[in-house]
Amino acid sequence: MEVNNYNGALQKPLGSGFNGKSTATEVIKGIDLSGKIAIVTGGNTGIGLETTKVLAAAGATVIVPARDTEKAKQNLAGINNVELEEMDLIDPKSIDAFASKFIKSGRPLHLLINNAGIMWVPLRRDSRGVESQLATNYLGQFQLVTRLWPALKMANGARVINVSSQGHQFSSFDFDDPNFRHREYETLKAYGQSKTASNLFTVELDIRSRAFNVRAYSLHPGSIYGTELGREASPELFKKMGFINEDGNIPPEIMVSLKTIPQGAATTVWCATTPMLNNIGGVYCEDTDIATLATGAPGLGDGVMPYSLNKENAKRLWTLSEEMTGLQFLVG
Repeated sequence: MEVNNYNGALQKPLGSGFNGKSTATEVIKGIDLSGKIAIVTGGNTGIGLETTKVLAAAGATVIVPARDTEKAKQNLAGINNVELEEMDLIDPKSIDAFASKFIKSGRPLHLLINNAGIMWVPLRRDSRGVESQLATNYLGQFQLVTRLWPALKMANGARVINVSSQGHQFSSFDFDDPNFRHREYETLKAYGQSKTASNLFTVELDIRSRAFNVRAYSLHPGSIYGTELGREASPELFKKMGFINEDGNIPPEIMVSLKTIPQGAATTVWCATTPMLNNIGGVYCEDTDIATLATGAPGLGDGVMPYSLNKENAKRLWTLSEEMTGLQFLVG
């Protein structure tokens, strides 16, 4: 019988031996990535930078596409086995140019880590009129995987890691109005929708690509202290979420729950490298293991919402993504 993660059928922790406090260096211990090639979007800041460092230290060649190459060059200084390229995920032409250059190099791609994203920004649209969080956090992933598919297939053992978020619990995917043309813009809902899309894409991609030895995973890295991700969010929004108090400070109970950057990169690195996932894919992970299905109402609890793994929605989103990007992703 064919096994897949439609509707969360495989969302059962494996007992990885790690937890939310584990670091990326700890989870990759003993794994040799010599001869492997990885692409890490947003691999020059935050948990992306930590992911780049850890993969490179394990022997992988890591390509980091970045929007601001000067800033990235400074952040990546001194790290061996790293190649810096230019790419802006909200610009389809930029994605095509980056992917085309990589494909022309003739190299296989063993790890594609879709780490880059934006969060809680004001209403903006890309050149196609797509809401910016959906464009950057999801459609950019879809286009990049589509364009890099020949190299992923060539690897004969590749993984696609889509960094999602617990924030997918803010919203299901609105197929009637994904770009907020007919409803009031709420940045939390836009963010949640983009992350739900990433989860749905992961489920469907894994099913379509596993015959070519390409597996896909999505994950929540955790709430992390010290990243730039929420730089555009207002203090009022952070207060509403309970992340800061009226004095503008992080409450002690919140601070103690936050992960460090090395801890925040752990689940990404685990999904990318653990042998425990060799024969399973399409799952959503958190705290360096497969997450459970969320059973409560949408909020900010543990686990993954069933709507973000729904079979019909996963198939429907694939078709919509082809329409929105103008690309046909024929896995074959």
